[in-house]
Amino acid sequence: MRDGRTREGSLKVRVVRGMNLAIRDFRSSDPYVVLRWRNKRVKTKVIKNNVNPEWNEELTLYIQDPNISIKLEVLDKDTFTPDDPMGNAVINIQPLVEAGRVDLGTLDNDIIRISKIYIYNGKVVQDMILRLKDVECGEVELRLEWVNARRNW
Repeated sequence: MRDGRTREGSLKVRVVRGMNLAIRDFRSSDPYVVLRWRNKRVKTKVIKNNVNPEWNEELTLYIQDPNISIKLEVLDKDTFTPDDPMGNAVINIQPLVEAGRVDLGTLDNDIIRISKIYIYNGKVVQDMILRLKDVECGEVELRLEWVNARRNW
């Protein structure tokens, strides 16, 4: 990076649950979540017949440039036709990465509280609920954790 500090690292995303997701089959949906960063793609398992699924699944992406946002998409798994879109969102990880660069012993708890980024079990994490776009309803709850690749700053 220009300032000589690395910003590469792993983004651990716990996909906690979906809430009030759109119905795409007859009475329900078979949702799963896909996270994309550049050409990398990770996904959760499919939860059958549920518009309020609880995945509680951890996905990890290795990120070289945290200025590039993560794309989240919820899809309905179909057997004989292409999977149906159930909404999408964009995750800006830059605030989490910046908080992760600070020595945890020097963090100002008031600043952390305001930004909704906090220390949990000695790690900098961010909980969020994303309202899905391009769909009539639905939200996804996530917990993000940034792990620096190396600390040379």
